[in-house]
Amino acid sequence: MKVIKNYVNGQLVSPVFDKYIENIDPSRGKVYSMIPDSTAEDVELAVEAAEKAFPVWSSWSKEKRSDVMLKVAQLIEQRLDIFAEAESLDNGKPLSLAKSVDIPRAVSNFKFFATAILHFASESHYMESEGFNYTTRKPIGIVGCISPWNLPLYLFTWKIAPALAAGNCVIAKPSEITPMTAFMLSEICIEAGMPAGVLNILHGLGHKVGDAMTRHRKIKAISFTGGTKTGEMISSIAAPMFKKLSLELGGKNPNIIFADCDFDDALSTTMRSSFANQGQICLCGSRIFIERPIYEKFKAAFVEKTKNSLVSYPTDPKAKLGAVVSESHMQKILAYVQLAKEEGGTILTGGERVLLEGEYKDGYYLKPTIIEGLSYNCRVNQEEIFGPVVTITPFDTEEEALMMANSTQYGLAATVWTTNLKKAHRVADNLQSGIVWINSWLVRDLRTPFGGVKASGVGREGGFEALRFFTETKNVFVKS
Repeated sequence: MKVIKNYVNGQLVSPVFDKYIENIDPSRGKVYSMIPDSTAEDVELAVEAAEKAFPVWSSWSKEKRSDVMLKVAQLIEQRLDIFAEAESLDNGKPLSLAKSVDIPRAVSNFKFFATAILHFASESHYMESEGFNYTTRKPIGIVGCISPWNLPLYLFTWKIAPALAAGNCVIAKPSEITPMTAFMLSEICIEAGMPAGVLNILHGLGHKVGDAMTRHRKIKAISFTGGTKTGEMISSIAAPMFKKLSLELGGKNPNIIFADCDFDDALSTTMRSSFANQGQICLCGSRIFIERPIYEKFKAAFVEKTKNSLVSYPTDPKAKLGAVVSESHMQKILAYVQLAKEEGGTILTGGERVLLEGEYKDGYYLKPTIIEGLSYNCRVNQEEIFGPVVTITPFDTEEEALMMANSTQYGLAATVWTTNLKKAHRVADNLQSGIVWINSWLVRDLRTPFGGVKASGVGREGGFEALRFFTETKNVFVKS
């Protein structure tokens, strides 16, 4: 059985108290590795290592930091198949998805920020009769990055890459549910020649490691992706300490389909936006609003396609959905399906556990689920489920669609389907959302700002927004 190690001061090390927790393969429901049960003492060692490394790393030229990061990207890319297999096993997602999306995106994250830092410019402001101002941006120091389990290496690197590129030293905590590829990244960093202490990866539970990171006064910024409740807790601790905060939190995203849409494109893309990664993407469109003239037609086609989506073990090349990430998460999703019935909903398809055979008989598999007949403001339509469960609701007017779409506490992403350009822009402008896709879904340009409004988060990630977050700005005035 593989034993995962922490990565501290350039070395793979056991946790201070030598205690471990079980890591479960969700496709089989079996323990397959052990994870460090790290504590505040491990955080302290990582901070000490980062303190020593920061003067060196931050003084390196941008080009030198870029070279190391590009080497990391190259090594991951060379081992794409191995990383994809590990991600699929650890998370339960189809291997094809890990190979085509998760690991390539992790490579892109390192490549993008390694080169973006070379073009990160400051501003100057000329005052005709007084002089001029110029702006500098310098690394913060030691920063903390806490990432979730749904897109493990993809989102882990999305945080640490800009932090490293900007010259910071990083204490990073991957999810304890999906730690394997972060551990493998530790090995890559050693091979790539990243200086000791620049990146430190600590495994363990959020209430131990994440809490200690948030409270540590030498960690000057926290970048977190995860649940809104956890984000509230982090904010309550970090904000009074005046730490910089970037919080990418929950979503309950609307998918608005107008009658004048490209029907086939809207249908095929809605299949992806509903059930990709078992619905375990914060950007999935879990509330589908369909204009009444095409409601019955769309419903029938959507249900038929969903019924034909194969749920299977992750390495099955025909699998459209794999296992959800854990038994507790599976039970949470099933509880929401039961709640939907209690709230008056009708299960059009799915809503049940899938029981495979052989070595996968204890895996955490669920049928993709479509629910009809719920009020827009019921709990199932207001609370984040984060699984392969969507609701469908008809609407009659643009105003009604916007009212229902904007009714939740969340505002992360939205999708609009229409061939009317004026309507598309008008609806996008009135959606309370940080991201809007028109006639598409999950098209990501790494240069663009990413984040939500309301309870979906604080701040923006991506592009130069991320580099600005991980730096401190200083204005200097020079008299002429």
